[in-house]
Amino acid sequence: MEQKRGSLLEILMVSMRLGFTSFGGPIAHLGYFRDEYVQRRKWMDDKTYADLVALSQFLPGPASSQVGIGIGVMRGGLLGGLVSFIGFTMPSVIALIIFAMIVNAFDVTNAGWLQGLKIVAVAVVAHAIMGMAKNLTPDLQRKALALLALSVTLLWQTTVSQVVVILIAGLVGFLLFKGDTSEENPTFKFPVSKKLGAVFLTLFFALLVILPIAREFTSANWIAMFDSFYRSGSLVFGGGHVVLPLLEREFVPTGWLTEEQFLAGYGAAQAVPGPLFTFAAYIGAVIGGWQGGLLATAAIFLPAFLLILGALPFWNALRQNPKMKAAFMGVNAAVVGILISAFYFPIWTSSIIEPIHFVLAAFLFSMLVFWKLPPWVVVLSGALAGLIFL
Repeated sequence: MEQKRGSLLEILMVSMRLGFTSFGGPIAHLGYFRDEYVQRRKWMDDKTYADLVALSQFLPGPASSQVGIGIGVMRGGLLGGLVSFIGFTMPSVIALIIFAMIVNAFDVTNAGWLQGLKIVAVAVVAHAIMGMAKNLTPDLQRKALALLALSVTLLWQTTVSQVVVILIAGLVGFLLFKGDTSEENPTFKFPVSKKLGAVFLTLFFALLVILPIAREFTSANWIAMFDSFYRSGSLVFGGGHVVLPLLEREFVPTGWLTEEQFLAGYGAAQAVPGPLFTFAAYIGAVIGGWQGGLLATAAIFLPAFLLILGALPFWNALRQNPKMKAAFMGVNAAVVGILISAFYFPIWTSSIIEPIHFVLAAFLFSMLVFWKLPPWVVVLSGALAGLIFL
């Protein structure tokens, strides 16, 4: 069955609701995305979604944002990808720009409602893992691959461990499943040609070279800012938390902002939904007002756009190949293990500390899985329960 294209307004509204309610970091975001795009709206199946998640692990930048952009492009073309990004990112960008204007006025780092939102992430990710494991690890071989991926990524926590695990899982899948014909052919047609994809990849690397040169030959602050944020967004593997030390080295020692301002913004970034890369909006706004916040947002997310749009046309062609389909079967099983690893650390270890935390997580999980309540209801319930009980 051919996938229908969606309207830009539909993509914007769905992604914006996710942008307002997706707390808990990139792995939790992937859980929210699966609930909305795979389970509820059926814009794609679990295998296509897992392939997209796997691709995002190979690329530097914010994984959940790249997945959201990819889904938007598949649903509504290039403008669909842009609209999906705006909807998911803008709520936290606006919140952090406002916070930058009143940076010393309040402290939310120890708020009970924030702890409640962290526990929501436990329920959401557990639900996503259950659904993906059922579809992507149906036999003992793939269950073993998932277990191997879980073990390695949990015991070897480096920025390259996920990439190494996915490469090995792809090789094992290629060798084990090359005669398997049970996987259905994908029905998606990605609306970007390989030629245009090559243009995006070329532009990504060209900007890495051109921006530092332009910075040396001009005194314009906005070029220096754009270069720092673009480079930070281009060189980060492993999610939003990894970008924080890069941003600290770019802006605190150089005097763009103080250590106290940086830490205050870090605390606020934990309290807002959406990708942690929007922390750049706070830094940009401290330096240059709301205009600086928007410039920083554009600069740090531009590499994610160029990479996902450049890589997806080639990924879409590769996954049609029977041998590559076998490799992706192994990769998809590894993705399940990686998600379980991230579920334990840092989501579980930073959220479930006392018995009441586990009780609240069990209630939220039941609301999501057994009572089939919408994710936004679960998010609001978790925040309210945290405010009252934690």
